[in-house]
Amino acid sequence: MLNPMLLTDFYKTIHHRCYAAGMTKLVSYWTPRMSRKENMDKVVMFGIQSFIKKYLIKYFNDNFFNRDKEEVLAEYKRIISKTMGAIAADTDHIEALHQLGYLPIEIKAVAEGERVNIKTPMIEITNTHEDFPWLVNYLETFMSCNIWQPMTSATIAYRYREIMEKYFDLTVDNGDVRKACGDFSMRGFSSIESAQISGAAHLLSFYGTATISAIPYLEEYYNCNIEEETVGLGTPSTEHSVMCSYGQDEYVAYKRLIREAIPSGTLSIVSDSYDYWNLITNILPKLKDDILNRDGKIVIRGDSGDPVKIICGDKDAAKGSPEYKGTVQLLWDIFGGEVNSKGYKVLNSKIGAIYGDSITVERCEQICEGLKEKGFAVNNCTLGIGSYTYQFNTRDTFGFALKATHAIINGEERFIFKDPKTDNDNFKKSQKGMCYVYRSGQDILYKDELTMKEQAEFKDNLLETVFKNGKLIKDYSLREIRNRLHGDF
Repeated sequence: MLNPMLLTDFYKTIHHRCYAAGMTKLVSYWTPRMSRKENMDKVVMFGIQSFIKKYLIKYFNDNFFNRDKEEVLAEYKRIISKTMGAIAADTDHIEALHQLGYLPIEIKAVAEGERVNIKTPMIEITNTHEDFPWLVNYLETFMSCNIWQPMTSATIAYRYREIMEKYFDLTVDNGDVRKACGDFSMRGFSSIESAQISGAAHLLSFYGTATISAIPYLEEYYNCNIEEETVGLGTPSTEHSVMCSYGQDEYVAYKRLIREAIPSGTLSIVSDSYDYWNLITNILPKLKDDILNRDGKIVIRGDSGDPVKIICGDKDAAKGSPEYKGTVQLLWDIFGGEVNSKGYKVLNSKIGAIYGDSITVERCEQICEGLKEKGFAVNNCTLGIGSYTYQFNTRDTFGFALKATHAIINGEERFIFKDPKTDNDNFKKSQKGMCYVYRSGQDILYKDELTMKEQAEFKDNLLETVFKNGKLIKDYSLREIRNRLHGDF
């Protein structure tokens, strides 16, 4: 495994030589500076705990502090000297850190599961030893590439949950909103770890997932146990290779799947390998008795086309056609159901629908509104949220950055800040001095330009120590985070 002192940007390796002379302390804040997402003006705090446990503690111990000093220094010097030159390759500061034996860093953060307003700092990081102010922002790259993704995915998942809760309240009288959306994104991510982290973030708001690896990830880093609580749920499902193995005789395929392969429980069957509308209008009616007499639920999954039109129907299609009616209406015509206490139609419990291709927040809302307009409860169809949602993001989706705001130089406190005149949108401007983060109604806001003494006087500061001098200070559970995020998960 790579020396963690190499898990940074090249330019960071010379900054210990460049800071103002006499600097003994540096304080920086991690902040979402803007939102590029509609109706998402708050960011969910999530992911710093796993980063601390996995990297700041275990990875640093295994690959730096517990390794032979000379080996660590030689590894660092070889890479830096051959790429940045001799002036960047001094190792005295690296040696001093290794001899210290721990990371002299304190991290304060708002509690995981809190929703923080844009421009409010979420994390404070500073050095605890006056010889290592350079280490604070040296860790920026390492930290950033590990925590922007879980915060971003958790925020987007929360927005899906908001939409679903709205329409569940309007149209559903007996359903579990936690099962309304599943995570289908793993195959679209750039790495296993990214998929795990994002998949874990999705599970803060929902149960459904296809990302198995998110479960042990949460068990390892967020104090949960699938034997004691529901962390995530998968659904038996087919894929196109299964359906195509039968050729185009979909009746035979469905018959075997329903009767022999998975004779009970929920089974999701991908149904658009050939002719989706023919499958629903001609094949399913022949299997009606098999489905109704089966001990469990068959879920019809479309996997191509416009999700809104496939589920809700296309108003521009020929009136009365399958395309015009859409999946949920067609299933109602075949299998029937009941009208709930809110006046919305609910499909027979033996049949349902799911759609998991190219779902976005906007399409989710359109699907919910479309079903409502047609008189159907929104829980007739489950949505699979894939990489089209969770991988279409960057660090800049919410403008995350770690910026220095406060320093002690020659024993004197100084407010430092960034305020570029060329930043027309004023989104790159940083805070000044120390920050106090506080709750105001439903918002989490901040006050800056504080001295260290002034900050300490605010006893209700939401920035609380979570890591100090190589040790985890706070250890949140998944249950705590879910309940904090949703009130009562």
